Amino acid sequence: MANISNKEFLKNFGNRLRKHRVLNGFTQAQLASELNVEISQISRIERGLINTSVVNLYKICETLGISPKVLIFDDN
Repeated sequence: MANISNKEFLKNFGNRLRKHRVLNGFTQAQLASELNVEISQISRIERGLINTSVVNLYKICETLGISPKVLIFDDN
């Protein structure tokens, strides 16, 4: 993994989450409901403003049917 700042990592993570959420046909509200979190939390994660827990990462990936590595590692 390239040497990137925490801020850049969170922004990239959020962008990948948004991409896969949309590809899987979920709105932020629908994903938040599935995860039992506030919509604003999904929004802040996608914008790279907050970090999420490993438990939420697991639940996100399970809900979207993707591997955690899809969100953590760069597509390149």
